[in-house]
Amino acid sequence: MELIKEKWTKSDGIEFQNYLKIRQNEKKQDFSRKIANTNFPVLGIMTPELKKIAKKICKGNFISFLDLNLTEYYENLLINGFLIANIKDFNEFKTRLYDYGKIVDSWACCDLLKFDIKEKDRNNFLNLSLEYIKDNHIFIRRIGVILWFGLLKFDDCFEKISKNIGTLKNENEYYVNMALSWFIAECFIKRRNETIKLFNSNVLNTFVTNKSIQKIRESFRASDSDKQMLLKYKK
Repeated sequence: MELIKEKWTKSDGIEFQNYLKIRQNEKKQDFSRKIANTNFPVLGIMTPELKKIAKKICKGNFISFLDLNLTEYYENLLINGFLIANIKDFNEFKTRLYDYGKIVDSWACCDLLKFDIKEKDRNNFLNLSLEYIKDNHIFIRRIGVILWFGLLKFDDCFEKISKNIGTLKNENEYYVNMALSWFIAECFIKRRNETIKLFNSNVLNTFVTNKSIQKIRESFRASDSDKQMLLKYKK
């Protein structure tokens, strides 16, 4: 099937779904379903192959592909996520990302979103993340935290994130708390002193505090002395 198109039609969408079904991998279906923990039907197509498909679609009018709203399979969602992350117009990106976050039911659909945030766009992404962490949808909140990974390199953004991180202190959803734990672990590696201040300020809930310390202690990027030192912050 030709994946680089100037315009995707409904008939193209039907053909594309058949194109995916042909690539169904029954040996990987159960594994993928368990890992993703999704209620969407799973074809078992591996992520590298899905990335290749999305990369080809992205060379054409991928916005018209997204307009088809293909969400029958878990793999559809992953492809849509790859494409949405490539939208340059921020307003359109924002609208489509939110709609995507409302539909998905898997951590993997959030974590595949890789944002190469430029300095000129940092405030737009920061404000978006601060909106998302207050949203009612679990995976919108997780995406809000995922956005912080791309903002970690900006000093002013990290300062604002630090001031707002307490918004999630009463979070009780596992998938949001896990994303935040990974983020704190990454913060410690890249912004050690500021992260220690977060531990001291008591703005993190018990789960995030203990899980992020666990992740740091498992990392080869943290020193043995720091791994020992962090034990005093465990709750």
